[in-house]
Amino acid sequence: MMNLIGLTGGIGSGKSTVAALFRTLGIPVYESDNRAKELMHSNDQLRQKITSLFGPEAYTSDRVLNRKWIASLVFKDQALLEKLNDIVHPAVYDDLKQWASEVTQKKAPYLIQESAILFEENLSNRMKSIILVVADEEIRINRVTQRDNVSREHVLDRMKNQWPDVEKIPLSDYVIYNDGERSLIDQVMDIDQMIRSRL
Repeated sequence: MMNLIGLTGGIGSGKSTVAALFRTLGIPVYESDNRAKELMHSNDQLRQKITSLFGPEAYTSDRVLNRKWIASLVFKDQALLEKLNDIVHPAVYDDLKQWASEVTQKKAPYLIQESAILFEENLSNRMKSIILVVADEEIRINRVTQRDNVSREHVLDRMKNQWPDVEKIPLSDYVIYNDGERSLIDQVMDIDQMIRSRL
């Protein structure tokens, strides 16, 4: 995939907001997390593999993924999380390639793949460059507890499975600071111009 840019950041960092801003500039964005959730519902092969891993409790009686129950297991068990990722990520990559082949016909200068675990899953080698969204840990915890109506402990469990910003910053080409002080719009517009100038 030509001109694929990675967009990443820890839970609650503001990736979705940044992704929406890039869309307003005409840049197609593939949201890996949301597509993974959709595929876990719609892809029969994926459903079978998830059921084999977790048992019949993985889906409710009306065939809806039992997300909270699965999350309660995998975010406390690194090996189980890796097994789930090994099942889901190949399906997401196939879906990404299909999406990219469709949207490149729209003549966008570049495409963005948004993924919370881009570095953790070694996806960065597919990217032309990486944009990292960072925010203070307390801000992120507060955002997620309010947004998802979950406990602080739940958010911290999820954070433990993601690299800290201090490790990701040196590996990123662009860093967006979502601290409530610097303008996200200005940062996104500056990065968009820099990416276009380097294509």
